[in-house]
Amino acid sequence: MRIVVVGQGAREHAFARNLSERHEVIVTPGNAGMRADVEVSSLEAGRLDPDLVVIGPEAPLVDGLADRLAASGINVLGPSAAGAQLEGSKAFLKQLCAEAKVPTAAFGVATSLQEGLELFDRFGPPYVIKTDGLAAGKGVLVTSDRAEAEEDLAAKLAGISFGAAGTRVVIEEGMQGRELSVFALCNGRDFVLLPAARDYKRLGDGDQGPNTGGMGSISPVGDVNATVLEEVGSSMIGPTLDRLTALGIEYRGILYAGVMLTASGPKLVEYNVRFGDPEAEVVLPRITGGLAEALLAAARGEHIPSLRVSDQSAITVVLAAAGYPEDPKRGAPISGIEAARSLEGVLVFGAGVAGRGGQSQDGEAPDGQTSNRQGSVRDGELVTAGGRVLAVTGLGDTLAQARSRAYRGVELIDFDGLQYRRDIGS
Repeated sequence: MRIVVVGQGAREHAFARNLSERHEVIVTPGNAGMRADVEVSSLEAGRLDPDLVVIGPEAPLVDGLADRLAASGINVLGPSAAGAQLEGSKAFLKQLCAEAKVPTAAFGVATSLQEGLELFDRFGPPYVIKTDGLAAGKGVLVTSDRAEAEEDLAAKLAGISFGAAGTRVVIEEGMQGRELSVFALCNGRDFVLLPAARDYKRLGDGDQGPNTGGMGSISPVGDVNATVLEEVGSSMIGPTLDRLTALGIEYRGILYAGVMLTASGPKLVEYNVRFGDPEAEVVLPRITGGLAEALLAAARGEHIPSLRVSDQSAITVVLAAAGYPEDPKRGAPISGIEAARSLEGVLVFGAGVAGRGGQSQDGEAPDGQTSNRQGSVRDGELVTAGGRVLAVTGLGDTLAQARSRAYRGVELIDFDGLQYRRDIGS
């Protein structure tokens, strides 16, 4: 099977690496850090003669890429623009949850400062303020500081923080508990649950510092059993698909439920319409067979065959650039990737990286066509080109072994200003 993966981050690298073990895979636009494992291309997905297109990021889904590919007769794994509203608009999501009776936090929508302040008074601390539109995983503030909440609200509504994406906000009742990432592969009617994960959003150890796109993740999650996952499926995923169907939306793709495990049971925090990142870097390495066939079946609206999932544990540690998340620094040479990749049970996925000497920022070949695998990554060939630069994954028979392997890999990699959390999985 010829599979094209759309995207340029570590999530897409994880997809491509898994799928390339048994199939021909091209990533577009990709990045230079992927070239040790797969081919990358600057061509649009539809021009690469795919049997299946897997769309990784949310932005092209919200923009209708899946619709355009499907209209051309191409099998595509990713929801339509209508289905992608689950992530593209927090207000749409919350209204659908109310209609589908999905357990979630009470909420209100504000387009003015006065409306926002009234919702603060209604719900009280902790204050939860979310941009309505896409914000690359950084559009949420949770704080008990009223002054900080009011400052964040004003900046979002004025378009200072996230442009038009933040000029309407959703303000929610705060929920208490541990978070969980649950992934469902959907064929429009039915779904199968994939391995669950837990991610670490804050920049610093002990969940300190600003919110980020994710600084690490683990899978499986020790304090979550099959009963909890079945409840998420029956109370959230199933009713959501039913409601979408009633609205005339056939959802084919990954549905990612961010869940809060509260004292009164699991409640939905948000939906994403694609795999999480960095969760993909721990979930996908644990899927040892049947992934391509399952993705193709879901894309066609057919029965989804079973997947083979390893009992191993996985931990991912994200290596971020200096200045991340506010102002990441670019252009710092990276060393040690190949040394880390050579360790037993260690994988390194490229995210915000670019090549030096003839490669563009997205890792494409100089002629703008397709670049063959590089095979190895010598020190200095790659430079930082984004906020989250690399994801280092450790696999092991136990969580402790996976953690030890991941951090051994991390210790071999270096670039100016490198920052990472030291408590992932601890």
